[in-house]
Amino acid sequence: MKPLAKAEKLAQVRYEVRGPVLDEAEKIAAAGHKILQLNTGNPAAFGFSAPQEILDLFAEEARKSQAYCPSKGVPEARRAIAAQMAKKGVTGVTEEDIYIGNGASEMITVCMQALLNPGDEMLIPAPDYPLWTAAANLAGGKAVHYLCDEQANWSPDIADIKKKITPRTKGILVINPNNPTGALYSKDVLLEIAQIARKNGLVLFADEIYDHLVMDGKEHMSIASLAPDLFTVTFNGLSKSHVICGYRVGWMALAGNKTGADEFIAGINVLSSMRLCANVPAQRIVPAALANFTETDAMLKPGGRIYEQRKTIVEAVNAIPGLHTTMPDAAFYIFPKIDAKRFNITDDRQFVMDFLKAKHVLLVNGRGFNWLEPDHFRIVYLPPVEELATLSDKLGSFLESYRQ
Repeated sequence: MKPLAKAEKLAQVRYEVRGPVLDEAEKIAAAGHKILQLNTGNPAAFGFSAPQEILDLFAEEARKSQAYCPSKGVPEARRAIAAQMAKKGVTGVTEEDIYIGNGASEMITVCMQALLNPGDEMLIPAPDYPLWTAAANLAGGKAVHYLCDEQANWSPDIADIKKKITPRTKGILVINPNNPTGALYSKDVLLEIAQIARKNGLVLFADEIYDHLVMDGKEHMSIASLAPDLFTVTFNGLSKSHVICGYRVGWMALAGNKTGADEFIAGINVLSSMRLCANVPAQRIVPAALANFTETDAMLKPGGRIYEQRKTIVEAVNAIPGLHTTMPDAAFYIFPKIDAKRFNITDDRQFVMDFLKAKHVLLVNGRGFNWLEPDHFRIVYLPPVEELATLSDKLGSFLESYRQ
């Protein structure tokens, strides 16, 4: 057989969250070593569990869900999502504006495929959730990264966004709350981004998968609620808020002024139809899940597991010479800065690989989130506080003698 080369369109596509360092971790695990896997925000892997009523309902609905549903999704689920959008202040969204996917990830890929022609540009934050950059590039477009400012608690740099708009720019992505930094954006920043989109005729994309995982009494604001005159596509799901990543249920909602978007929406419809439909049993739990965030809320308050783990890891990392992290507002992640000059780090993937081999802990390097310099990495703080304390001890002892 002739050698089979990778498709050229994959040349600019990567996903370090499950990349070469994970491959090495699996080899180490196969040799009999326990790996602390902190590469994904996967709560169930660390002992979290969905509400019992959700688990029971999923089992019950599975028996009733053997047939395909409409390509957009189960109508009752879409109506519940539209109602949830209204609670967030997003007006005018009906069930016909909702598309349910096998996780929000699937809908991100669908959206980029429907939107981008070769050479079209998408403004995506740096750091970002790397699926966005990969999906834009795979669709034939070009991901153009605007900077988020660590000194301003990772808020988007408005001047940098403005500077990077070109005639080929099609949309602006906002990841709020942000992964990997855990930052929550202010109303003023969101309004400024909306005004940029308004002035330049751009689509707004909002990845809000962590919108219900906000701490310290802060409130998440959906950018679609602040710009009802703009066409906005919002992504969300149950994976994180209800600890059911494996159920793969997420969605996107089209809101605002759809004038001129008919062909784009037609493309979304075609692509949605081609995959027939998303996981039907998982869709049927959506109404019950959106009516109950009680257990999630408890984890985010003082004394709650997520709240206390966040406190533990931030204090521990900031006590290690050569490291510093901001306090995240939301989600499960911190994005520490490492003094690259102090440790002579020029390759951040090599840094996390070396740490993995030495201490059997799997992290993700900052460039894996399309950060520009080799001076950051992401820690998932889902393990119990005792394990996080052990992690920080390992990281501190490793860095005492590490030089790349």
